[in-house]
Amino acid sequence: MRVCAIVAHPDDEVLGPGGTLIGHADNGDEVAVLILGEGFASRGGPRDEVDRAIKELRRAAEKAAEVMGVSRLGRHNLPDNRFDTVPLLDVTKSVEEFVLDFQPHVIYTHHGDDLNLDHGITSRAVLTALRPLPDATWREILFFETASSTEYNAWDATRAFVPNVWVDVSATLERKVAALAAYESEIREYPHPRSTEGIVVAARERGMRVGLPAAEAFYQVRRLIRWS
Repeated sequence: MRVCAIVAHPDDEVLGPGGTLIGHADNGDEVAVLILGEGFASRGGPRDEVDRAIKELRRAAEKAAEVMGVSRLGRHNLPDNRFDTVPLLDVTKSVEEFVLDFQPHVIYTHHGDDLNLDHGITSRAVLTALRPLPDATWREILFFETASSTEYNAWDATRAFVPNVWVDVSATLERKVAALAAYESEIREYPHPRSTEGIVVAARERGMRVGLPAAEAFYQVRRLIRWS
C-alpha cells in the first residue's frame, strides 16, 4: 500500500500523523511526504539568515523522514504563512503532480479549519486534487490535527475537528518524538503543545478516549471500497 502525508510546513508531517506514518512504514507500506511551504520566512530577519534557516529546515525534514521510514520526500517553496498570495490552482497543480507520480492509496492532510491559513489552503488543494474521478487510485483521505494550530482556532459546531478514526501509536510514539527532535528550531518548552512533553501528553489523551496507551486522531473525509 502507498501512503502519503501532504503538509504545509516542515514538521507538520511529524506533529500531525508522525506516529501513524511510522506504523505504516513498519507494516511494509511505502510512505511519502510532500511539504509545500518553505516554513520560515514569515518570521522576518535578514534574507541570508532566512535562507540559512530554510536550509536547516530542509536538512531537518530529511533527518525526520529517515527516522520515520519515509521513502520519498517531496518539497516546494511556497511562501511561509502566505499561501494565500499564490493562486489556489497553482497549489493544487503541485499536489496533483505529486499524486499522479506517487499514486497513493491513503492520504493524510491538514484539517481545513486550522488557525494557520497555509493549513487550510493545503487541505483545500488536496481535496481538489483528489476529486473522486473514475480513474482515481486513492482509497481513503483523512484530516489530521496539528499541535498549536488545530486547537488554537475559535470553533463552532460546524468547523471543529471531531475525530472519528484513532490509530494506536503506543509502539511508535518514541520514534515520533525522535523525529520531532530533528526540528530543533521548532520545538518549544512545555506546556507549549509543540514541545516533547506536549506531544506525549496529547497522544496519551487521545489514547485514553479509545482505551489505548497512546493514539493519533483523524477525521475520515472519504473512504472508497472497491471489490476489484
